[in-house]
Amino acid sequence: MPTSSIKKQSLSSAILVSTLFLYLFSNFVYAQEEVSAPTIESTIASTTELEKSVEGVLPLTELRAFVNAFSQIRNTYVEEIDDKTLLENAIKGMLFELDPHSSYLEPQTFNDLQVSATGEFGGLGLEVGMEDGFVKVIAPIDDTPAQRAGMESGDLIVKIDNQPVKGMSLNEAVELMRGEIGTSITLTIVREGVPQPIEVDLQRDVIAVVSVRHRFLDEDYLYLRIAQFQGNTGNDLHKAIDKAKASKKDNADINGVILDLRNNPGGILQAAVDVVDTFIEEGLIVYTEGRIKSSLSRFEASNSAYKIDLPLIVLINGGSASASEIVAGALQDHKRAIILGTTSFGKGSVQSVIPLSETHGMKLTTARYFTPNGRSIQAQGIEPDIEVERAKITRYDPSASITEADLPGHLDSSGKKDRNNKERSPQNSDQDDPEELVTQDNQLYEALTLLKGLHIINKRRATIETETVPTG
Repeated sequence: MPTSSIKKQSLSSAILVSTLFLYLFSNFVYAQEEVSAPTIESTIASTTELEKSVEGVLPLTELRAFVNAFSQIRNTYVEEIDDKTLLENAIKGMLFELDPHSSYLEPQTFNDLQVSATGEFGGLGLEVGMEDGFVKVIAPIDDTPAQRAGMESGDLIVKIDNQPVKGMSLNEAVELMRGEIGTSITLTIVREGVPQPIEVDLQRDVIAVVSVRHRFLDEDYLYLRIAQFQGNTGNDLHKAIDKAKASKKDNADINGVILDLRNNPGGILQAAVDVVDTFIEEGLIVYTEGRIKSSLSRFEASNSAYKIDLPLIVLINGGSASASEIVAGALQDHKRAIILGTTSFGKGSVQSVIPLSETHGMKLTTARYFTPNGRSIQAQGIEPDIEVERAKITRYDPSASITEADLPGHLDSSGKKDRNNKERSPQNSDQDDPEELVTQDNQLYEALTLLKGLHIINKRRATIETETVPTG
């Protein structure tokens, strides 16, 4: 190569590199408004704070290596790649190596993040992350194609329509799973305990997430299911409780509440704070810590008139992440609820959405969550007070057993002999009902049993206190 060409190329690279690093380290941050990540409520660092974060001596050896690599790829890669693509790939690479939740946001991805906070979007209904180069299912969303197809928390997606996932970024994998409503897709998944990969056929649909559902168990115990924390989850929870109260005949009491956060992948932080605030009178709910001032925050219970003082059990499992863990951890630290189930996912970090241009941005981990007692959720999760694994239960049929009442000529409760020997009707005639709770959901059954026990104990204590009050 002629010397003049080499000099020209070196000069071009030097100008490019100078421009690149002036952009990255001097003009990288510009005046920006506060933006909240729709999946994790967060704050954006001020310009001054972010500028301070890049102050210091730059590692010149590593910078020279980067410049050399950039130049070699730009000039000698088998196919020509424009500088814009190379720079975007460099940003993607930096973020990808940080943690599973930091990522580069292209226009479509950023728009999808905003839409997902409204509770309606298109897709399969999966909350996902990256693990060992594969897409890991954090949780399937209720009443979505993924949930109906039987996908589970912890599943690893290794192929999408026979295309290997290994080597893809999370955004690329998510883009492949998106598509027109009604179109089909095949996911190949690896599941713990299953020796062979499983192929799951799904049909894309509009994902309309209903944040809060409710129903009664045994008439007097309220079941509340939060599928995802959205902007209106706090208000939706209050409406569900009010509706449940109004449905009770003769203003009968509700004896206790089960709050189901299993397979809830999280959502907006303020929604989690609102839920906890419903059940506690005062005190710290959650706080965050990070390297910059704006990542330091504390959330306290409000003086809101809407408070529920009922025995409370919270259900969690490995699919309960982020905002779900904040709720469970806060209620556990305040000794306000019994946490039942299995250890939660352990997603205790805060992501900030930072605009890089008018059309692109990045999601960057900037802080960690801590429970009121100072416990870190990150990579540890919330451990339940009572561990109950999900299991398939087969009920024993008590009608086959013989009791005193079955014996000929037995004495009845009044002391007289029963000469009629009438056939005794079997107990629990609905025990073979396939929808019976004990066989359908053993964790919920255990929660209900425990709640009934708490109600009985509290009722007896109240009776004893009434009986022992001095009459004067």
